[in-house]
Amino acid sequence: MARTKEFDPEVALQRALELFWERGYEATSMADLVDRLGVARASIYATFGGKRELYLKALERYLEQRNVVEPLSQPGPALPAIRAFLDSYVAEILADELRRGCMVVNTAVEFASRDATVLAKVAASWAELETALAGTLVRARAQGEIPAGKDPYALARFLLVLLQGLRVLGRADPDPRRLRDAVDQAMTAVQI
Repeated sequence: MARTKEFDPEVALQRALELFWERGYEATSMADLVDRLGVARASIYATFGGKRELYLKALERYLEQRNVVEPLSQPGPALPAIRAFLDSYVAEILADELRRGCMVVNTAVEFASRDATVLAKVAASWAELETALAGTLVRARAQGEIPAGKDPYALARFLLVLLQGLRVLGRADPDPRRLRDAVDQAMTAVQI
């Protein structure tokens, strides 16, 4: 007769997400996971696989929980939506007292080019964000909010890089003036 699980895998996965987000992959040991999840090592392996598989599941959970592109798809003027979107990133960075940053950016920095599966998830996340920004900028150009000669796709790539840079700075030195000035300059670049 099969034993029933003595823990909730969804709760354990959320706890693993939090731990990986705080410490990263390399700095999190299996002993750390056992302690944080309150689950025996064998149960972690039986339920999630190894540490890498658990990390991938935690990253997927993080991506599911963050619907960052939804505010960009709202009807109406596009540039105010982009500005509000950029400002929300800054506000989130400044409110992050633990300086966890963005798990996607943290993953990209930590894994560099050594794990194709992980990097594919990072790339897909960034592609989704870039596509949402491009769609909003196409709408902005069609509505006359930005000059007709502006390339919305190039601007979307620029804003994607800006957002990821904001996340990195937010982990190291979240100077509000630096972050807000970067957003101001980006909006100026988009409009002229």
